[in-house]
Amino acid sequence: MTPGTRTTGTARHGGVVTVTDETFASEVLAAGVPVLVEFTAAWCPPCRMLAPVLAEIAREEAHRLKVVELDVDANPRTTAAYGVLSMPTLMVFRDGEPLRSTVGARPKRRLLEELADVL
Repeated sequence: MTPGTRTTGTARHGGVVTVTDETFASEVLAAGVPVLVEFTAAWCPPCRMLAPVLAEIAREEAHRLKVVELDVDANPRTTAAYGVLSMPTLMVFRDGEPLRSTVGARPKRRLLEELADVL
């Protein structure tokens, strides 16, 4: 999650897509696969710890899961709409609906276990 590697609506290094208030509906709600959204912030140390984990998952699970990030400071409408108060918040969407939400960084294995039933 270093500055300069984020691009709106396209995959940054590792396959994680950066979304905004303007692109959230098309990139997340209209996606044809489950979407893991990380609500993140540049000032959030646990978010930075989670970045390589999400990049690995995005690469390895690209055939059945889309991974995106949304900067909460730059995108207050979406953040407020889903009641996000802590970072990182991970939310899984399928068919335009949020299925589950968790807060905090976690190891890759644990995150994959938590995602197993939605993939």
